[in-house]
Amino acid sequence: MHPGIHAADTPDKPAVIMADTGEVMTYAELDRRANQAAHLFASLGLRPGDHVAFQVTNRIGFFPLLWAAHRSGLWYTALSTRLGAEETAYIVNDCAARVFVADAGLESLAGLDGAIPGVEARYLFDGTAAGWEGWDAAVDAQPGTPQSDPVAGDDLLYSSGTTGRPKGVERSHPGAALDELDGVTALCQLFFGFDRDTVYLSPAPLYHAAPLRFTRAVHRLGGTVVQMGHFDAESYLRLIGAHRVTASQLVPTMFIRLLKLDPEVRAATDVSSLRAVIHAAAPCPVEVKRRMIDWWGPVIWEYYAGTEGNGLVLCNSEEWLAHPGTVGRPITAAVHIVGDDGRELPPGEAGAIYFESDSDFAYRNDPDKTAAAHNERGWGTLGDIGYLDEDGFLHLTDRKAYMIISGGVNIYPQEAEDVLSLHPRVADVAVFGVPDEEMGEEVKAVVQPAPGAQAGPELAAELIAYCRDRLAHYKCPRSVDFDDELPRHPTGKLYKRLLKDRYWQGHTSRVI
Repeated sequence: MHPGIHAADTPDKPAVIMADTGEVMTYAELDRRANQAAHLFASLGLRPGDHVAFQVTNRIGFFPLLWAAHRSGLWYTALSTRLGAEETAYIVNDCAARVFVADAGLESLAGLDGAIPGVEARYLFDGTAAGWEGWDAAVDAQPGTPQSDPVAGDDLLYSSGTTGRPKGVERSHPGAALDELDGVTALCQLFFGFDRDTVYLSPAPLYHAAPLRFTRAVHRLGGTVVQMGHFDAESYLRLIGAHRVTASQLVPTMFIRLLKLDPEVRAATDVSSLRAVIHAAAPCPVEVKRRMIDWWGPVIWEYYAGTEGNGLVLCNSEEWLAHPGTVGRPITAAVHIVGDDGRELPPGEAGAIYFESDSDFAYRNDPDKTAAAHNERGWGTLGDIGYLDEDGFLHLTDRKAYMIISGGVNIYPQEAEDVLSLHPRVADVAVFGVPDEEMGEEVKAVVQPAPGAQAGPELAAELIAYCRDRLAHYKCPRSVDFDDELPRHPTGKLYKRLLKDRYWQGHTSRVI
């Protein structure tokens, strides 16, 4: 399945609705525009297996660009629009992109002159510049008819770099039949009930793996994507009712912001159209998840997986309520919990999470990182720590790189973060280890105060006491610092490395 099929059957049906502007792109328009862009790629000499990159905001033009690359059999890499010039150049060069498409005005573009020598053609949305052509004008000059021999491409996405240099994840090779369903589309059909009637509300940046792949799945199945420019809790709620949204994907920080809305605002929203609300990307505090199910009903699904595609763990609301805190049971691969000595651990004991599967992912141009992500048995890991309960449900503890070792005791900062995130005077929080001469590491919290909350010693003492009332004292921060805004990726991932670096200068940090 692909947009061309739906363009023939339901040409006037909206494929995309931009929530902020009201722009609508029908399936006929999506198919025509994707065909034009695919012809442009072909005119530049690109053939299946070649590579393109784009650094584009949440705009309606993202979707035909994506589908043009996909139906041309190309590798395509979507880059974060928040990257600087050096980071952008690193990824564009590492993925060997021959064509680069970007939004005019991005700060990263100012430093790219001479930095991406392998790029043969550069295009801009909403402007031109020396060395760059206008994307829309170049596409307009091409025919809107389909190519004679389309084949499927695939994304080659880079990790967000929360613990080091971004890593390009190679999961497969382009060249499959265009209508062959991928794993995400099959997941959406089988478990989440996606079909032609799906109205999918997408609140996250499209350059991230999950929004890109889930919106692509919606278009494969003939549904409608309602795309937000950026997440805003009150606007998100309004859109559910306005468009009778049936499905969406969020991250736990979005749940927290929704729950902190005025009760009258929450009560005024009709969420009865929702059939599947999916979340992932970070562990969700138990109380947050419980309150969301109480509010929206048993429509909430959770999964644990990575861009690497080496395994999938999944649970519905009923399973979660029976196993609070779980991220689910293995669906596509066996899960093993492994200790530092390589020994497989029994239920209830935390260790490194490994997937045993046929997946053959690799980190592009980095055999050492690829080898480090696999053990001697060929099992692959995403670098997370967790345990299996007696019923085989997986529970996440934290990332290994973030584990604090204080006086020889392992402390998982996610526990304290979950507690503090629910405090009414906290907008965001990060907990991590900082140097301590006696204990090795000390638990530190950095807090972004909620609007109206006054940062200072009084609030710090209040937050430490709040945490100690709910957790063992050794798991709680011994000190609290404040920041106006934490460095969090729009997808919900926290750049904890950037915070830790402040405290570990001159010391040996364990951050990978």
